[in-house]
Amino acid sequence: MKLHLETNTSSIASGLPAASAYSAWARAQLAADPDGAALAAGLTAAPVDGDAIAALIATQRAAAVGDLGRALRRARRLAMLAIMERDLAGKAGLAEVTGAVSALAEQSLACALEEVVSELTPRLGRPFGEASGTPQALHIVGMGKLGGGELNVSSDIDLIFLYPEEGTTRGGAVQVTAQEYFSQVGKRLIALISATDADGYVFRVDMRLRPWGDGPLAMSFDAFEDYLVAQGRDWERYAWIKGRALTGDRVGDLMALVTPFVYRRYLDFGAIESLKSLHAQIKREVARRELADHVKLGPGGIREVEFIAQALQLIRGGREPGLRLRPTLPALRALAELGLIADAALDELGAAYDFLRRVEHRLQYAEDQQTHMLPRDPAARERLAHAMGAVDWTSFASALDAHRDRVRRHFETVLGDAGDAPRATAGDDAPVEAQLARGGFAAPADLARLIEATRGGARIRRLADSARARFEALLPRLIDHARAAAHPDAALKRLLAFTEAIASRSSYLALLAQSSPALQRLTRLCGSAEWAAGYLTQHPILLDELIDERTLFAAPDLAGYSRQAAAALAACAGDLEAQMNSLREAHHTALFRLLAQDIEGMWTVERLADQLSELADRTLELALAESWRTARGRHREAPEFAIIAYGKLGGKELGYASDLDLIFIHDDTDEHAGEIYARLAQRLVTFLDTQTTAGRLFEVDTRLRPDGASGLLVTSLEAFRDYQRRRAWPWEHQALTRARACAGSRRIGAAFEDERRHILTLERDAAQLRTEVRSMRARMHDGHPNRSGLFDLKHDPGGMVDIEFCVQTLVLAHARQYPQLVGNLGNIALLGMAGEAGLIPAALARAAADAYRDYRRRQHELRLNNVEFARADPAEFAPQIAAVRDLWATVVAD
Repeated sequence: MKLHLETNTSSIASGLPAASAYSAWARAQLAADPDGAALAAGLTAAPVDGDAIAALIATQRAAAVGDLGRALRRARRLAMLAIMERDLAGKAGLAEVTGAVSALAEQSLACALEEVVSELTPRLGRPFGEASGTPQALHIVGMGKLGGGELNVSSDIDLIFLYPEEGTTRGGAVQVTAQEYFSQVGKRLIALISATDADGYVFRVDMRLRPWGDGPLAMSFDAFEDYLVAQGRDWERYAWIKGRALTGDRVGDLMALVTPFVYRRYLDFGAIESLKSLHAQIKREVARRELADHVKLGPGGIREVEFIAQALQLIRGGREPGLRLRPTLPALRALAELGLIADAALDELGAAYDFLRRVEHRLQYAEDQQTHMLPRDPAARERLAHAMGAVDWTSFASALDAHRDRVRRHFETVLGDAGDAPRATAGDDAPVEAQLARGGFAAPADLARLIEATRGGARIRRLADSARARFEALLPRLIDHARAAAHPDAALKRLLAFTEAIASRSSYLALLAQSSPALQRLTRLCGSAEWAAGYLTQHPILLDELIDERTLFAAPDLAGYSRQAAAALAACAGDLEAQMNSLREAHHTALFRLLAQDIEGMWTVERLADQLSELADRTLELALAESWRTARGRHREAPEFAIIAYGKLGGKELGYASDLDLIFIHDDTDEHAGEIYARLAQRLVTFLDTQTTAGRLFEVDTRLRPDGASGLLVTSLEAFRDYQRRRAWPWEHQALTRARACAGSRRIGAAFEDERRHILTLERDAAQLRTEVRSMRARMHDGHPNRSGLFDLKHDPGGMVDIEFCVQTLVLAHARQYPQLVGNLGNIALLGMAGEAGLIPAALARAAADAYRDYRRRQHELRLNNVEFARADPAEFAPQIAAVRDLWATVVAD
């Protein structure tokens, strides 16, 4: 008999060779249930997915009529054997394994719920909402790895039971409240799922993540919302990142309660304190307990990878809807796509997570136990190493250590070095003025008065005691950091103004108190550029950008900006104001990163203008698409409509605060096209130019359109051609030298460029052209009088406008003979081309180009410090002025 059993077991094992060779639990199942083992072997031919699990459960229910618990327990055993075999044989990756176990849990819960409700209906009936009068359903929320769809093979399932409304039951022998009804349902469901017999169990159930941990077993949505508002703690926000409703018909209503609790609209930097506490708690636990061999809780373990993902999701997910993902690996990929972790970190963390989870499963396969401890037994170690594809334990341990070391390195740095701020030296008992004097400030008395005025101002006096205490604690650190700035007095004044402006949001004060790097970067911004300080004061939500220098100083990914902004617009479809704010915030963030990089000296003025211009182009494209999507009279998928940029955007010389000179052209034969596109243009300008709670995108000027302010807002392509050829003023042809299609229909954009080239290459009388240019230049000069005695870099003779007029004259006079001049390449490039063509001396071309660079650089510096007029001592720019005057004499003068 024994020989027969061994022979039979061996025969069965041939269908599950990898599982039977590795797992004592699998061998025991094969011996105890040969028929079941054969069924499990049949499941291994294809991936074990949700459909396979559903078919398996249906088969087992048919075989165990009237005993759902036994059917589910048997289905679980067979599924685990099949999953184990495919995993150990190298046929299934991590996603299949965790997905199959999660599907088993979800479908088992759904079957159990259906069974329990059916059992209770004759006695209790069904619950109905008191307010709505509609039937109520239990919403089983999976938390943790079940919520993320990434259960391990021997995992507990963390559940929370919620229902939409209070009410009572109807149709049964006994009437009870909804709360009583759903509590009974929950108790029976837990008993059915977690009961253990000879067939094992389905899943162990843990309910401790519900409100208060040991509170009511089931709770209404309203009661749950009250709990979140009044009692919800930061660790619960962290936990609910993975919360997912597995059953129920009002999942959207439930998530509408949870999402604003987890993901704050304006980043709550106070949560960083809790995350840091949790981070430190994990580190202390690892140091205190013997966890070196624990692949989940030990150093560099699974928990640390999950913490990295969830901590950054919690901090950033309020402003980045794309981060609101439950599974760990997709969340890491989303973080990398947004630049919140480096690509190298994604690769290392992803590989480590995959490796550690596979180790976890092999540890649990051995005896079907929820263990994460590496074995001590030498034979068990070798079996584990071989199951992981290693030649022996030593090589496996080396690979494991390498993965854990990488995880630990990223875990140590995920929240930066906040908390290690330098000690403030201005917190002594000496008068503030004396402290400032010792600190090297130039005007300590004035600054002391400003500090006292800020402390006593209405904004600070209105703060809660805790917020005011944070402000007072921050003041010495502001002084310390300002003292180290290039311009200490200016830095401190701007820091005080900024801090006063954001003080009502104490979480921002918490950030600055915690994060020394953020405060250092803020000080550098405020000390270097008054415009930057003002911009940040207007948009304090950008403060979180200072946390991580990897994202702040990363190379711009403007294609990524378009994708993310489009996704954010889609997420708030139907809410125009939310969409306008969403695009403004995305644009503010991208611009602020460029600003921070600019202040660090990472950009030339020319390259910065290129980036700002492309950012504007992409923003216009997004605004146009959204305006058209909801346009009245929309009659085609994409509009036959193009946005043409003139001026600074047209010439790709955009600055931070430049307005946009735009005209709109359509080419549509629909009989109502003019009316449709006029409304579209008005809607687009409103989208761009309206001041919302998030600010304004751009100030838009449309007066360069045909016939100016008295002309149609949108011009047909044919009418534009006719106007340019027959009625345009010479200065309008000058303006065409810096015009380009920047958004909308590419076909119309190409047609516009063809017409622009045609106009610019017309035969012109050179003398008449010079006369017209001189006349226009004189009118412009008269409109910008300068009696300061300083040289106006832009408007005075010898300045930037003279260079621009000279370039435009060269293009209009010579593009017919030298068509390369038609290219919208910028003034510096066009001067070089004119020099190469012999239209002006090459040396003069270089000198004028250098002058233009110098003027733009100084103008940029002055504008960053909010200087109203870009003016300087004429002696400082004497060589440049002389070069430009020579250029003017050569090109435009009589």
